[in-house]
Amino acid sequence: MRLIDTYQQHVGDLLYKVRTTQRETIEKAAEIIAKAVEKGNHVYLDNICHHIQHDVVDRGGGPTFYQFYKPGETELKEGDVLFLSSVSGRTLSVVNLAYDCVEKGINVIAFTSMEYAKAVDPVHPSGKKLYEIATITMDNCAPAAEAMVEVEGIEARFAAASGIASAFILWSITACVVEIMLADGYTPGILKSANYPGGRDYNQGLYDHYKEFGW
Repeated sequence: MRLIDTYQQHVGDLLYKVRTTQRETIEKAAEIIAKAVEKGNHVYLDNICHHIQHDVVDRGGGPTFYQFYKPGETELKEGDVLFLSSVSGRTLSVVNLAYDCVEKGINVIAFTSMEYAKAVDPVHPSGKKLYEIATITMDNCAPAAEAMVEVEGIEARFAAASGIASAFILWSITACVVEIMLADGYTPGILKSANYPGGRDYNQGLYDHYKEFGW
């Protein structure tokens, strides 16, 4: 079997595992987000698995209610939601931020690999890892040490798992949020591509609505 076929098979298995193990957690995360948005709170995304957050923020098909988290500029408030990510679950800066946020009443939705996190020791003074602190934790089902595929002749495994799985989870959460908000009588702003005719003007109307109403 060629490496491309092996890789694609691993991706299919990975996404199947996410689908069959994370559905309930995805729906719980979506409920937290939808209620926060409906109440006028904000939803921020920190760096998720090497910039997966860019796949949903300020782009065609994405919602207006997601914003980038900017350290030093973003003012988090009680009731807000913050997405955080550490595949190993022990990245000190991420765990520090999660710990501080939860203490202040900010909902933390964490992306991690539970297999990886349970294979390493914590480094935070509390003795906890990200999944033990977050409001809710999404398991991206990546293997310990991240990569999926054994390649003959190469010592390290090939092909990171967390990015593609986390993007799949993030869009799945977003689908549930949109569904919940519509059922609750709120129409979330979903952006058009800015390069599509009329897209920029359409999007500006959505951003103006979001600034006024918070959804």
